[in-house]
Amino acid sequence: MVMNVSVVIPTYNRKSILQKCLNALEKQTLTNCISNYEIVVVDDGSSDGTTTWIRKNIESLPHVVLYEQEHGGPALGRNLGVMKSKYEIIIFIDSDLIVLEDFLVCHVEKLTSSWKKNNKKCFTYGSVVNTSNFKNPENEKYKLTDVSFAYFATGNVAISKELLLKAGLFDNSFSLYGWEDLELGERLKKIGTKLVKCPEAIGFHWHPPFDCRQIESLISQEKERARMALVFYRKHPNLRVRLMIQLTPIHMLFWKIMCLGGLITIKRIFPLLRILVDLGRNRTALEIVRIPLNLIYVKELRKLI
Repeated sequence: MVMNVSVVIPTYNRKSILQKCLNALEKQTLTNCISNYEIVVVDDGSSDGTTTWIRKNIESLPHVVLYEQEHGGPALGRNLGVMKSKYEIIIFIDSDLIVLEDFLVCHVEKLTSSWKKNNKKCFTYGSVVNTSNFKNPENEKYKLTDVSFAYFATGNVAISKELLLKAGLFDNSFSLYGWEDLELGERLKKIGTKLVKCPEAIGFHWHPPFDCRQIESLISQEKERARMALVFYRKHPNLRVRLMIQLTPIHMLFWKIMCLGGLITIKRIFPLLRILVDLGRNRTALEIVRIPLNLIYVKELRKLI
């Protein structure tokens, strides 16, 4: 079965890593399962020269189609990308994901073979390897911390455009950080959509190395995530969603215990974080700071309910 593919990428102020993302997508090795593909980039009001760079380099980006919108969040951007897409398979990736040369082929082969069993009610979910290696992200090895239990996460998935439109696309109410893809996943699950794992479709998700200067923005992000979690729960007030967003007494108790009843705070562990960063243990520092960040999140969520 020969198919055409639209890769949909919303982006916001990620020019440096987006360049690597697009260059990797332009180097795809195609087999007889893919006739053509496009890379639909939706710029979400970036102020870092993203659109200028794309236009200046459009000759070396023959598959890229650029659209722009005022800053409204990734849900709005992905919806615009889907509606503007030309082809029957949609692959969602983030703008900070760098893929290998067989990425598209792996998704399309697995997805189309699964269509026969599931009448197109399925999607493929690729592997995501987190890395802070900007120069050579593809050198990062798969780690235990890269394991994901999400059902539908748009960092690396392929799905038919027909099924997406049937499910209703993303909810634009999710204008801040988090949950818009998992909420669409709930709707896909309700109509019997099957997740098909495709570990061969590997993407390397780049994050800047943790730095103590990021703490304020990380706290703000957790508060945004709590606000969007409430939107998610109000749309799907069931136990599964409560567990996903950590809206249970068990989660509150767990993070309080992890923070020793509130003794471990970001302010108190800040000197330790700074030492770890100075020693080049940025990843360790990030894993440590995530503990009080999670307590901030569940407290904020409880406050909003």
